[in-house]
Amino acid sequence: MNIALWIVQGLAGIGFVYSGWLKAFQYEQARASWGWVKDVSKTLVVFIGLAELLGALGIILPLALNTTPILTPIAAVGLAVTVLFGALFHITRKEYREIGVNIVFFALVVFVAIGRF
Repeated sequence: MNIALWIVQGLAGIGFVYSGWLKAFQYEQARASWGWVKDVSKTLVVFIGLAELLGALGIILPLALNTTPILTPIAAVGLAVTVLFGALFHITRKEYREIGVNIVFFALVVFVAIGRF
């Protein structure tokens, strides 16, 4: 089970680093890639990106470094909340294609949260 959790943590971490990096540091590329970025403030997009980057670090580093392993499932819960709000946002905008990605990442981080608590 520990190996499966590490694999899922790695996949989720990679996904959130990619997404967060685009939102936080490659705003114009994010704007070109995702239609919703044009309709919200740049500050909000950058904030979401930074939250995703911190969450990605949080689901890997505390447990990997064995400093404060309880932060790993807490970070996973935080990412789950972020993804859930993202899915609700896409539902209100009728962007149903985008929700599939949210569902996948929600399942990954919930699996991590449950497995690591």
